[in-house]
Amino acid sequence: MTTSATARDITAMGSNLGPDILARCKALFDPEQQAIARAIPPAATDLAYGPHARHRLDLYAPIGGKGPWPVLVFVHGGGFVMGDKGGPESWTNANVGRMAARAGFLGVVINYRLAPDHAWPAGAEDVGAVVDWLEINAATHGGDPARIILSGTSAGAVHVAGCLKLRSGAPAMVRGAVLLSGLYGYTPIDPKDERYYGDPSLYPERMPLPAVAETALPLFLACAEFDPPRFQAEFLALMRDRLARHGAMPRGYIASGHNHYSMAMHLCSSDARLADEIIQFVRDVAA
Repeated sequence: MTTSATARDITAMGSNLGPDILARCKALFDPEQQAIARAIPPAATDLAYGPHARHRLDLYAPIGGKGPWPVLVFVHGGGFVMGDKGGPESWTNANVGRMAARAGFLGVVINYRLAPDHAWPAGAEDVGAVVDWLEINAATHGGDPARIILSGTSAGAVHVAGCLKLRSGAPAMVRGAVLLSGLYGYTPIDPKDERYYGDPSLYPERMPLPAVAETALPLFLACAEFDPPRFQAEFLALMRDRLARHGAMPRGYIASGHNHYSMAMHLCSSDARLADEIIQFVRDVAA
């Protein structure tokens, strides 16, 4: 569980975003996540899944285990213009791969091309390229290419949803998607997001809303108690839309005591509430 001191600190930050809030969140989890990083090293780093310098991924495998394991891919956030998969020297985002390995999955944490140099649909294309790479290479590393689950936070969730749009619902080997604090198209585009989407008049045809609303792929949706209102509105709108279209909501979770940044940063920590939900979702859809 989140300690009372950590919860107070996150509550005090409110729903604000920015470099200072990001740094403060990292500091809250740094001691624990550093220790976990030392205990669960990557099985492989900087494997190329495409021709660009950002087309790199790291693998995290269960220690002492034997596959084939379900494969959990994690796509980092960063407002479309920044972010990194982390690695041996930087635990942020890599912590999700370690969470996967500790749960008995092959964790895959990726980098992807960034805006504004690489605009829509580059991020979604890169997620699809990772799936293609795993179809060929997952078994070599103990993963089961027929049991891939895509996950992402913030812009990463958008790119996962965008991949579903580009691939007409989902690549055949993808069993489910975990979307944390994403923006799918239910609220107006923010000017900052134009760095990825381009001309705002094109947003209705480029946003991933139709794909995530219509797909038959199992979804797990989450937002944070202190996510900015736009992210919470997107979470609720997608829940309502799925209920209207499918007669049932997808699995969902509101991460109490967390904000937009700590949502992914705390995964693999002693606060296992969201991690437990994600792990059980992966086990169920990969069964």
